[in-house]
Amino acid sequence: MAVVREVLAGLPGSVVFLQPEFGPGGEVADFWFTAASPEAVDIGGRRGAELTGRSVLRTYPGVAGTDLWQGYLRVLTSGLPYEGELRYEEGAPGIPRLSRYRVRAAPCQGGLIVTWNRLDTTEREQRRLALMQHLGRMGWVDRDLVRGEINWSDEVYSIFGRDRSLGPVTLEELSARADSEDRPALEDAVRRLLSAGEPLDRTFRIHLPQGEVRHVRVVSEPETDALGQTVQVHGFFQDLTATKHAEQQLLEHQQNAIAQQSLLAAERDLAARLQETLLPVPEKVLQLAGLTVDVAYRPLQEGLNLGGDWYSAIELPDGNALLVVGDVAGHGLDAVATMALLRFTAKGMAITDTPLPGILSRLNTLLLHAADPSDRTATLIMAVYQPALSRLTWVRAGHPPPLLLRRGEAHFLPTPRGILLGATTDPHYESASLELLPGDHLLLYTDGLIEKPGEPLDEGMARLARTAAATAQADGRRFLDDLVRTLVTPESRRDDICVLHVSR
Repeated sequence: MAVVREVLAGLPGSVVFLQPEFGPGGEVADFWFTAASPEAVDIGGRRGAELTGRSVLRTYPGVAGTDLWQGYLRVLTSGLPYEGELRYEEGAPGIPRLSRYRVRAAPCQGGLIVTWNRLDTTEREQRRLALMQHLGRMGWVDRDLVRGEINWSDEVYSIFGRDRSLGPVTLEELSARADSEDRPALEDAVRRLLSAGEPLDRTFRIHLPQGEVRHVRVVSEPETDALGQTVQVHGFFQDLTATKHAEQQLLEHQQNAIAQQSLLAAERDLAARLQETLLPVPEKVLQLAGLTVDVAYRPLQEGLNLGGDWYSAIELPDGNALLVVGDVAGHGLDAVATMALLRFTAKGMAITDTPLPGILSRLNTLLLHAADPSDRTATLIMAVYQPALSRLTWVRAGHPPPLLLRRGEAHFLPTPRGILLGATTDPHYESASLELLPGDHLLLYTDGLIEKPGEPLDEGMARLARTAAATAQADGRRFLDDLVRTLVTPESRRDDICVLHVSR
């Protein structure tokens, strides 16, 4: 027995010596583990010396009466080895319920030498490997150049869309199926692999029998003999089609993003040019005909620094000053186009000394004859200041009245008759006059400065009068910026804002 223990101590794997236990009638009642190899492990995880001294039937009661048990008995009686498969079902907790083993038993010194391999573990590893290959779209290949044998894993057949019954093909044959642009480089790489033993790692496009084109990476390492000749090749194929498609989509997205950035930059440049051409906003306070004029312009639409609100503040050829604030219905480019039309037309007629009511009548006709007049209306307030007389003459077309600040008090100027532009074919416009005194402040504004959702316009106008009177009395602050900031918050804003602050 000591010899058996010494032999098993040097053996790898699961090997044990079973000593039979006989009953009163000479029948085998059980087997006992009397020696075990160090690497032996059973279903319960017991190893080597832990098995020694255990009873088979007490440790594995499910073995009784099985083919394995009968095989053990036949080995004792016949002296012939037994080999079979055991499907074992365990009832104790903490141990896998079902397991499968390949078991071999041979006679030795009145007992049995038993070896086993667990099959279900091997199968799980094989399934796990197959799953990994499938998920990674990768399969291995082995080629023996001496024997002319090639072995593919199942996934390689899937990658190349090849029926498994047809068997594998060589790298040379695959090169012939590669895309015409990839073929010369691949053929050269395969040639160097087989003749010079250079490792291969290359991605190429291959045309499948069904017409599909796939991007396949081939990695191959050679094994050489004593003379340096390649005798075996081992490697793998990997389907990178999905990755290549994703890279192409990413590249297209990047190119689209760059194009979009260029377009946005061009649009910003165009918006700046439009701003400068259609409605230049002065960077500093204007001095016109003895008046000081400041401008606040806040379009609602982001990106396009123009809106439907507009203004003009210019000195006319006769030395008078023209002051205009207008508001076109709507937003966006259509409103900008209408704004530009009204602004330039009004300036042109004012320069030619057309009376103010006549200018409004012609602007009304212009809107009615626009390409789509159904939704084109506008409000407007226009004033001419004559410095020689200190007189301000003004007209309105449906626009909120100017606000005058004089000696710390704020009040709105009387509103002469005048309907909004584009509303009727037979409008009537009247003018009003006012003498501007030194120290007076006058505000011409659009309704974006005073309107709030759900609030009557009168409340907004009263708030403007209170705020303007309080702001004008403050020292060390820029009147117009403070006024707009106080009246309009980002949360409440719903419209373009344009304000002219005129002071003498």
